[in-house]
Amino acid sequence: MDASTSPTAPLDRVLTNCRVIDPANNIDGRLDVGIRAGRIAAVAPDLIRQPHRGALDLGGAVVTPGFVDVHVHVYEWVTNFGVAADAAGVHSGATTIVDQGSTGAWTFGGFKAFIVDPARTDVRAFVSINVAGALKGGMEGEALHNPGMVRVDELVGLAAAHPRVVRGFKCHGESGALSHWDLAVFLKAVEAGKRAGLPLYVHTGELFPVDETHRPSPEAVLPKVLPHLKPGDMLAHVYSSMPDGVVGRGNRVPDVVRAARDQGVLFDLGHGVNLSFRIARMMMDAGIYPDTIGSDVHGDFNSYHDLSILDYSLAGAVNKLLALGMSLGDVIARVTAAPARFLGDATIGALTPGNPADLTVLERVDGDWTFRDSEGERIAVTARWVPRLVIKDGDVIVPDCGLLSDLLPADGRPLGVTRPFAGVQQAAVPARR
Repeated sequence: MDASTSPTAPLDRVLTNCRVIDPANNIDGRLDVGIRAGRIAAVAPDLIRQPHRGALDLGGAVVTPGFVDVHVHVYEWVTNFGVAADAAGVHSGATTIVDQGSTGAWTFGGFKAFIVDPARTDVRAFVSINVAGALKGGMEGEALHNPGMVRVDELVGLAAAHPRVVRGFKCHGESGALSHWDLAVFLKAVEAGKRAGLPLYVHTGELFPVDETHRPSPEAVLPKVLPHLKPGDMLAHVYSSMPDGVVGRGNRVPDVVRAARDQGVLFDLGHGVNLSFRIARMMMDAGIYPDTIGSDVHGDFNSYHDLSILDYSLAGAVNKLLALGMSLGDVIARVTAAPARFLGDATIGALTPGNPADLTVLERVDGDWTFRDSEGERIAVTARWVPRLVIKDGDVIVPDCGLLSDLLPADGRPLGVTRPFAGVQQAAVPARR
């Protein structure tokens, strides 16, 4: 055993004066976190008294396992709407992100070489059911996502060849797809998921251009799709305002949605552009909360590399759910322990000794702020939780918070650069592209 990794070696760093919330290990309290050789060494009281090479006083901040964002789009420069991986990841407070469908089996090589491998963020993927991936947002759906563009054997083989990165498959259960091909494409995704033993992530809410001569009624879409899902598959955009979404135009949670949940289908917030506070309250009142909190961070579908519409983020979604009444511990669980379970990876989402030292540090920022949804409703708050530090494999990174426009004013970004914690030594992060 290398002397630097021995359990008796001095800790490389101790995080102290903080509240640690680690739902996977049922931890919520004033504790220290010890890091050695890029891994979690211990979470316990008074580690500051043990031999260590450096300490970081966090001034009462909240420390959690590194956030996991299960829905981003980061095939930058290949998809027209992709953002930089580290902008969506470590610079937004997340240490692990999951690209949803930007890459397909035929474009995965470039995704791994130019996105996954260089990123400081841990990048995973749910590969699109079609061989090309998304390329042009949802606007070329009938060209890219037709049955002839699906190769189940290649998807299964790709997942076997890259098991750490490829954690599932992305598909669509919405009006556009059904109007063109009924369930033909969707059932190929179901086959791929079963053969590979991996979950599906299912987009809900109209996305692709609809063949109006075969438009399904909004209420008929999910009843066609949901019976084919297996336990562990996940629905996206569960608080969306789209008419063919999970709730749709109704004023109650449909029975078919309750049945799917009872049978083990998971729900992701999938914030995106259609989040509705009204529907969120309706679902919460019915006892239905998201299992995970994905951001769906992406640029404008209708232009190239345009982030001007991107006014939502993972950290912002966390704060919006707090404003809607969820507890801090419950929200943290949905960006740490729960997505780790969904991805089938116990080395993330938990401060378990031996795990990579991936952490998110949140600071409470007092002051009036207003959150907005897609229907124009506003929620006023008097405080927000903002990511002030990210620790990735033991290295301290000050996030620039450049995409957190829903959480910080323009003159407050980059927050971390202007107000870092004392004693922070910044780790190198690839330049934003």
